[in-house]
Formats: sequence, structure tokens, C-alpha cells
Amino acid sequence: MKKIFLLLACGISAQLSYAQATPKWADKAKKAVFSIVTYDKENKIKNTGNGFYINENGTALSDYTLFEGAERAVIINADSKELPVLRIWGASSIYDLVKFNTEADKKTVALKPATQPATVGETVYLLPYSTQKSATCQTGTVTKVDTIGDKAYYYTLAMTTNEKTVSCPIMNANGEVLGLIQKNASDETKESYAIGATYGALLNITALSLNDMSLSKIGIRKGLPDTEDQALVYLFMAASQQTREDHLATLNDFLEQYPNSAEGYVRRANAYIETDDNEQNAMADKDLKKALEVTANKGETQYNIAKLMYSYALSLGDKAPYGDWGYDKALSSIEDAIQTDNQPIYIQLKGDILFAMEKYSEAYTAYEKVNQSPIASAATFYSAAKTKQLIEGTDMNEVVALMDSAVARFTKPYLSESAPYFYERAEIKAQMGKYREAVMDYDAFYDAIGGRVTATFYLQREQAEIQCRMYQQAINDMEKAVEMAPEDVTMWVEKGSVHLRVGQHNEAIEALNKAIALDPNTAAAYRMLGYCQVQLKQNKEACANFAKAKELGDEVVDGLIQKYCK
Repeated sequence: MKKIFLLLACGISAQLSYAQATPKWADKAKKAVFSIVTYDKENKIKNTGNGFYINENGTALSDYTLFEGAERAVIINADSKELPVLRIWGASSIYDLVKFNTEADKKTVALKPATQPATVGETVYLLPYSTQKSATCQTGTVTKVDTIGDKAYYYTLAMTTNEKTVSCPIMNANGEVLGLIQKNASDETKESYAIGATYGALLNITALSLNDMSLSKIGIRKGLPDTEDQALVYLFMAASQQTREDHLATLNDFLEQYPNSAEGYVRRANAYIETDDNEQNAMADKDLKKALEVTANKGETQYNIAKLMYSYALSLGDKAPYGDWGYDKALSSIEDAIQTDNQPIYIQLKGDILFAMEKYSEAYTAYEKVNQSPIASAATFYSAAKTKQLIEGTDMNEVVALMDSAVARFTKPYLSESAPYFYERAEIKAQMGKYREAVMDYDAFYDAIGGRVTATFYLQREQAEIQCRMYQQAINDMEKAVEMAPEDVTMWVEKGSVHLRVGQHNEAIEALNKAIALDPNTAAAYRMLGYCQVQLKQNKEACANFAKAKELGDEVVDGLIQKYCK
């Protein structure tokens, strides 16, 4: 009788132990746990491991190591159904954690995140991947809880785990997921670690995620930021970093996630247009119409379409446009935008389009309006100046006045952004014969860019310096020019010309001989060399050089031959 009682007691004890190890919620919860297989570029199996769903939309967590270097992955759920991993939604190589999603349906079971962290001494349950009908949990206790972020925790557990349990969920007694098991240094250690599931749930894609090294080491496609503004920034950055094929895939994902984004349709249209293919252009046209259909800001969308058409027309060259695309369509779109919302930036684009169409008077009228608006800038005054310059009969002093307004937008000390405006004003003043003022602007340009100029700049400034008799400055500039471009014949000829102008005949001869050594067919060098020799009473040598210049086609030397060689 005692023996029977003892056996019954042992049976009851075993049942209590099983009940403790395997709570009632385990059979349903185990359906959220799955196996994962990752593949490399050759489609060979790279790694296998575990993961689990954290919401019924198919969002899941696993370990980063499993996905690092993978090009694709599939999960095998508790019903032995294989599903592809669709997108990566966040990753942390530091905490060996990755967030991703798969296809989901009504049968998708997800684990509910714990509302409170575990406490030291609390019993926790490890829920393994299993295709069996009933689940068996392993128990352990929490020995330490570390906070690693806002509502994010790292657990130390009194529990022996092995490689097969990595990324399996740790649950509390209420059936809520606390975290996922991380890999141990040894399968024999009696201490294990788990990263909090809340930390994994908070992983996300941001506008800057394209530069995230952890994410870049996973070849599987990434998700997009969860706000449209951030996703648009992500798209902008992706355009310069992704292949065209990958970028189109990202644009498709964006429009799937944000189907009412007018800007998304315009951007995809732009990607289609870049192919210069009529079939793709037709798809772009469809997207542009869709953008106008879904937009909440008609003026802005019309402006973006006008920009796109303007860029397209600029790129055409001599090629025929697709359909009615071109400057006329761009102009029509921007006029619609202005009628909807008369913004200065829209008028600026209208001016640019009219300028490209060579309708300079109309373009100038548009730029004038912009320059009377709050967005007036050095660039807008520059646009007006260049346009004014191309209108027949323009008083060039009016062009200079516009460039003065552009330069006035900057204050001393002038920085590099002001440099192009000083340079342009210098060029205009040199054309007008205001050489000393031109030199002052060249000097301002030089200072603004910290002296980082080319030999060509020194040649240009020297040309103006010569005209206003700043001979020493001209000589200095040509010294710098030949130093920077010692193989450039033009620089040596000009250096010889400057020395000749101020009567430095020996220096001129040296420079001209250098030019001839570099290119024996430089006719002007022979002519000037001959003139230097005449000044030094070396008429025989001079006439030989005049003859050589004439032989090479110099059209100026005949007068010198008549004067000195008869």
C-alpha cells in the first residue's frame, strides 16, 4: 500500500513539475516561434537559427549574426510552412539583434510583449521552436536586469542554453515575451543572457539608415522609415547610393507604403525618364498624372512636374522629345502652379524655363519679380544680370548694377560662396573696358577662395592688369602662371609679351625661347623674339625669326619685315 502511495505521489509530483515547466499558454505561443534559413549570393545555405513574431502583421525578431552577409532568408513556421523574409526593419550588431517581416495571414500568431520588465528571482520560460503538437518549456530564473535604453532591458539568467536555443523567446508566467536568448560562449555554462524584446521592437529604419554599417552587411531589402517625411529623405539619399534597379524597387516600396504621396510618383517618374525609353516614359507619364490626382498641394506638384519637364528638355540636345514633353510643357505646368499659388520660387523656375527657350525679355521680367520678393538672393540677381546681358541693346551698366546687387548680399570677410559673383563681375567689367575695377574684383575672387586658383586665372587677371598699366602685377601673375603650368606654351608666350611691353628684352627672349622649345610651330613667339632682337641691334637674327613667323602663317609680321629687313 505504501508502495502504491509512493508511486502516486511521484506521479503527482512529476505532473506538477511539467505544469510548472509548460504553462497553459505555451501550446498556442509556440506557433509564434519559427526556424530561419539564410542564403548567400550563390543561393547556398549560410546559416540556420530561430526567431519569433512580435505582431500579427508578420514583424519578427532574431539574431543579427544569422542574417549578416545573407542575400535572402526564409522562415519555417510551426506548421512547417515556408515563408520568405520580405524586409529588414532594423538591426543592431552590438546587441546581435535584427527586426524583419514576412508574409502574414489570419493564422499568424504573435507573442505579446511584456508590459513590465522581469524582476530578479522571477521564473522565466524558454519557448523553443517545435513542430510538435504540444510544447515543452525550459525554466530558469532572472539573476540580473540591466537597463540599456528607454524601456529596453538586458537579462542575465540562471539557465543552461545551447546554440539551438539562440533567439528563442524568454517568457514570463503570464505568457508575455521578455526577450530572446543570445549565444553563449559555451553550451556548458549555467548562466545565459537575453536581450529585451522591447529593444528589438524599437529597432527601425531612419532617413540615415543607408549609412548604417549593420544594415549594409545584410543583402536583403530594407524597409522604409515609418513617417512619409523621413521616408522621402531616405529616398533622396538612396538615389545617389543605389543602382537604378534597386532605387526603382525602393520607390515601388515607398508608393506601396505611401500610395497617396504625390512626390513619390514624381520621383518614380523621374527614375523612369532617366532610361530614355518610350515604354518607361509612358509609365512616367502615368505617374505624373497620378501625382496630380492624389496631391494635397496642387501648386507644389505642378511645380515639381515643371522642374522635371525642364530638366528633361535640357537633357534632350538634338533628340526628339517624347510626346509633348519639353519646354512648352514645362512652361504650361509652371504657369498652372503660379495660378494655383503665386510663389516666388515658382516664378524663378518660370524665368529659368523662359531663359532656356531664349525668351530673354520675358525671363528678365520673371527674375525682376523674384528680386522684389523675400527669396531674392545673390543667385537671383545673377540670373537677372546674365539674362539682361543677352537682351539686345542693353546698357551694360545695368548689368553691372545687377551684379552689384548680387555682391551686396555678402559681407566682409568674403567667403568662398561669394567668389563666383566677384569673378563674373570682373569678366563683365573687363569686357566694358573698366580694367582697374575688373582687377579689384579678380583680387576679391582670389581672396574669397583663399588663393586656390589656376594658371588660367593668373592669365586672365594679367590681361586686365596690362590694360590698366599695372605692369609689375602682370609680370608677377605670369611668373605664377608658368610656375603652375610649365608645359603650357600660351603662358610662356604671354610672359614674353609682358616683359617685351616693359622693355625687359632679355627676360622676354628667355620666355619666348622656352615657348619655341615646347612648340617649334608657335608663330607669335618667333615674331616677338625677332622684335626683341631688333631692340638689341641683332637685326640678322631678328629677320630670320620674322621669316620663320611668316612661314608659320603669322599675319602681323609683314609690317616688321618691311620696316627692319629691307
